[in-house]
Amino acid sequence: MSLVYGVGTKFRNMLYDQQWIASKSYPLPVICVGNLAVGGTGKTPHTEYLIELLQSKGLQVATLSRGYKRHTKGYLMATPQSTAQAIGDEPWQLLHNHPGITVAVDEDRCHGIEQLMLVQPKVDAIILDDAFQHRAVKAGLNILLTDYHRLYTRDMLLPAGRLRESKAGAKRAHIVVVTKCPSDLSEAEAQKIKAELNLLPHQQLYFSTITYGAPQPVFAEPQHMRNNSHDDTTSIDASCHLLAVTGIAHPEPMIAYLKTLTPHVELLAYPDHHDFTASDLQQMQHKFAQLPPRSIIITTQKDAARLQSFSSQLDNTFKQHLYALPIKIKLLFDQEGAFNQSILEFVDGGNVTPNSAKSRSSITS
Repeated sequence: MSLVYGVGTKFRNMLYDQQWIASKSYPLPVICVGNLAVGGTGKTPHTEYLIELLQSKGLQVATLSRGYKRHTKGYLMATPQSTAQAIGDEPWQLLHNHPGITVAVDEDRCHGIEQLMLVQPKVDAIILDDAFQHRAVKAGLNILLTDYHRLYTRDMLLPAGRLRESKAGAKRAHIVVVTKCPSDLSEAEAQKIKAELNLLPHQQLYFSTITYGAPQPVFAEPQHMRNNSHDDTTSIDASCHLLAVTGIAHPEPMIAYLKTLTPHVELLAYPDHHDFTASDLQQMQHKFAQLPPRSIIITTQKDAARLQSFSSQLDNTFKQHLYALPIKIKLLFDQEGAFNQSILEFVDGGNVTPNSAKSRSSITS
């Protein structure tokens, strides 16, 4: 079955490579963040890194994704009132973590880009989330992510493995990032990985690791109702008991981190992008009720986006003890400067000026 699947994807890529099927380019910087494998490789935190980098230079940023598992169809521009069910949990997270950006969803990325350019003409750059295989768009910069724990060179095509297309697809990338690395990854091991990936001369290679922030309440009180003693974060020590509720592909790194804070961690895991049911909510609340008094529930920001929609079905005690764990990425080996420079030079030729004519004319396909 993998051989048949591989023939199909190879034929499709050949049609694009030989330009028998056209790919569209656009007159503004389009950055694609994607992977070869199904499952989580850290696309959302890497997209957030790019958003923060570009915003720090005063640039107007838009993100476009298909809105995986959303309950709507077609093009949709997100608003502060949008729910995770309407736009997808990842776009919801991007919107609420970065209120100044434009977030849109569309299965047809070409149509989505054209709509964004029409309604938001001052956008300086568009970031495509999970669009490496969406070859109808010819992104100016392709960033390919691969999980340290399962490099694409060690994987197989679906259904035997997790690859969406053959390893040869990595040749389309301009930048490759090995994600979820140990924070103490040695330079010797990094060199071995570099040799194994065997990138083309023009391709850049970076290594990143995950860092976690302070847990944030999912159901926070409105600002005007808080008293002076209210704290938007919580601390975890060795005496605290945690119930980790996750609906992500690989919760293991998060659990490993939580166990560095306290040995009392229980996991309630659901499939990736899981649509929670009334039965799931009852299971969570029942499990939490069995824990000692000094306990809290920790979930991911993506899961928090979906759980917020069930506020009326959750009891107040559960909501008051429900926290989301923010994650960020950190580039290893002091690579941050080189990575940032590559992104900014692509967006604006190294001279970052919002909405400048130079940023439009210097883009190459």
